[in-house]
Amino acid sequence: MPARTLEEIERVVRASWSVESCDPADAANWSPENPARGQCGSTALVLNDLLGGDLLTAEVHYPDGSRQGYHHWNRFGPGLEVDLTLEQFFATETVQEPRVMARPPQVGERVREQYLALRKAVYAALELDPNSP
Repeated sequence: MPARTLEEIERVVRASWSVESCDPADAANWSPENPARGQCGSTALVLNDLLGGDLLTAEVHYPDGSRQGYHHWNRFGPGLEVDLTLEQFFATETVQEPRVMARPPQVGERVREQYLALRKAVYAALELDPNSP
């Protein structure tokens, strides 16, 4: 990959979010006013494709302690966590402590199309070969 700044990659990723790249479980809550909603899994995987690093995952809870779902983001070395989608959460949702998650050998059926949509848009904007690893 040609040299890119994290700022440039972030700008491209954020501009590439759409309902097509949104987790199906969050599609009803996705809007241009909250474009990060449901983008965490796809975004974390695309950043991992581009930059490597660790994938982080954590439960998200409602005030009553029940689980709303999971949140995903990236860590690139000690002390550098990058979470482009943290602002997606409502005030009533709290992200718990993360753990490192092994990258699945294949992206799961439920979010595969969303990941591929985001990857295609980001790679096109960065003028990268979408078939490269």
